Amino acid sequence: MGSTEFEARALNIDVEAITTTIKQRGGVHVADRLMRRYVYDVVPGEQGRWIRLRHTGSEVTLCVKHITSDAIDGTHEEEVTVSSFEDTNTLLQLMGFTAKAYQENRRTSYVLDGVRLEIDEWPLIPPYLEIEGDSVEDVTATFKMLGLAPDGLTAVNTIGIYAQYGIDLEQIKELRFPD
Repeated sequence: MGSTEFEARALNIDVEAITTTIKQRGGVHVADRLMRRYVYDVVPGEQGRWIRLRHTGSEVTLCVKHITSDAIDGTHEEEVTVSSFEDTNTLLQLMGFTAKAYQENRRTSYVLDGVRLEIDEWPLIPPYLEIEGDSVEDVTATFKMLGLAPDGLTAVNTIGIYAQYGIDLEQIKELRFPD
């Protein structure tokens, strides 16, 4: 089903230190943006598969995410670009889908040797670095190149990250930054 994402995260990072390291290793800054998303169940109550409507600041995408494991290659997705965040949300509602959550995060993006590095900041938890490449080897090699501790690498998704901080993300209907 769909394409496999090869990604892992380093949690609780020092943003300034990791940004310096990325730049020293030749990373190129791509963007800073506020990302907004609605999350919907494909089938109510089903774990590990959901619909995500996301506005990245420059494009709007609709995808179905499917988590098969917490491994680096355990996330699969089918994604398309859509023209409007609001209109697509309305269309999904007309089709019977109700957003179970609205979420925001801030993302600073870099590219290093073809690997995508995302510094993600979410409300209520410390920032983390997501490393996404074209293979498991790309991800692990970049992790090592950045000098990150091998035991600090995790492939758990955002729900799992929040759970590590004692927060049940599934119970939060609106996750926003304070004004």
